[in-house]
Amino acid sequence: MWEGDEAVLVANVIEGVLKLSSHSADGKEQILGLVYPSDFLGRPFGETSPYGVEALTDANICVFERADFDRFAREHPRLEHKLLERTLSELDRTRRWMLLLGRMNAEQKVASFLLEMAERLGTTVAGAGTSVALPLSRQQIADVLGLTIETVSRQLTRLRNDGLIDLPSRREIVLHNHADLQARAS
Repeated sequence: MWEGDEAVLVANVIEGVLKLSSHSADGKEQILGLVYPSDFLGRPFGETSPYGVEALTDANICVFERADFDRFAREHPRLEHKLLERTLSELDRTRRWMLLLGRMNAEQKVASFLLEMAERLGTTVAGAGTSVALPLSRQQIADVLGLTIETVSRQLTRLRNDGLIDLPSRREIVLHNHADLQARAS
């Protein structure tokens, strides 16, 4: 999907992670959020897409033509109700994200981000913690959190040195101590 284009499709994410982004007048990308399995994409009952969507990983999505989906939703009030519930949940998540970006320091932002990733994408490894294959580069993480790549790297190193996480590779993080990460996230 491209920002500003006619909203002709809606979709449900089956597998993968996608990013929602917008571009400023000078062409700089701002990542607005991430979309995970079971999340809904698109703008039902809307004319244009307010953001662009790009897959960060291999993805499998179930696509519907918006007009057909709109008609079906209007004929099935329970579906409209579920859409409203999802929209309100997404609004709550967005408000928490605004708090993260506006009020938290770098350590809190990185810890919150890692906890969110673990909740949405993590796999528990017996005795080893929660392993997360990151769909974002360090630069993209920095962009999402409103930090520099150096600050993200310093925070990850500090969390590793404190024994809260391991960094087996550039795109994998193992969370060892959720309670301490939660405390650092405040």
